[in-house]
Amino acid sequence: MLLRARRPEYLNLFTRVQVRGPAYEGVFIGADAAFRGRRHGFSYLLGKIGDAQVGPIYLGYLGVLSIVCGFVAFEIIGLNMLASVDWNFIEFIRRLPWLALEPPSPAYGLRFPPMREGGWWLVAGFFLTASILLWWARIYRRARQLGMGTHVAWGFAAAIWLYLVLGFIRPLMMGSWSEAVPFGIFPHLDWTAAFSIRYGNLFYNPFHALSIVFLYGSTLLFAMHGATILAVSRFGSEREVEQTIDRGTAAERAGIFWRWTMGFCATFESLHRWAWWFAALTPITGGIGILLTGTVVDNWYLWAVERGYAPDYPQVFPNVTDPSLTTGGVR
Repeated sequence: MLLRARRPEYLNLFTRVQVRGPAYEGVFIGADAAFRGRRHGFSYLLGKIGDAQVGPIYLGYLGVLSIVCGFVAFEIIGLNMLASVDWNFIEFIRRLPWLALEPPSPAYGLRFPPMREGGWWLVAGFFLTASILLWWARIYRRARQLGMGTHVAWGFAAAIWLYLVLGFIRPLMMGSWSEAVPFGIFPHLDWTAAFSIRYGNLFYNPFHALSIVFLYGSTLLFAMHGATILAVSRFGSEREVEQTIDRGTAAERAGIFWRWTMGFCATFESLHRWAWWFAALTPITGGIGILLTGTVVDNWYLWAVERGYAPDYPQVFPNVTDPSLTTGGVR
């Protein structure tokens, strides 16, 4: 009887058994080491999904200022929402998804309005923007301090670009803070739907379409990469050095799988470069599409019809004047 020897499988220590040793405080970072926290510990639950060690964390001046500014913005938004329900905490919790801090009305343009008529929105936006930009600077400086590339910082900057377009750049170009997005959950979604309807359906905005392509592409790449590494984790797919120099490893098997199924496979470096660009281009193209809306193109549907991009439907209903364009505007 022919017996086939079974290949021993690599036991993935990082997902099946939690191995704990002395806590590691990280590499020496010179004079800035004084700003790195000394407290650290271990979490069994976090060890189930990643490294069990928690801390130390480096905040520094930028990190502390970012947290302070973010807390101020959060408090301004929260207290204004609480005031809108007569300081009833139970009602605040019940209606929280529908509460909002609205930007100023069109009547004020780019002027600073009274606090109760949009002034608090401007103050909250200032502190929130400061918090985000300070956090970005912190990420950039930490990467440089460790000798890393700044890919994480610039990926974050792509998302910041979209945020600034929605709340700062486009309102400036339109000449009114009322064009900005309110702070709130459902009010934010309502603004998005109304914005698309007002400018003739964003589905016909080519940059919006590109943003969706990159969003779905990012999801696909992330799923393919994650599934592939998990599929070969039994062969030690996370051991990077050994994977790149040995034959018959998990990395080679993963590459063979994609060559067999698709005729082509990515490399260690190229796959992550694809994923970075797809993810970064999602908010970049989305921000361009939003910036062009109202400033360059007033109706994306008509724009698409003129270029043969959308079908021309017969007009059934009479034209309706946009209420926000009338004298005094609307709230």
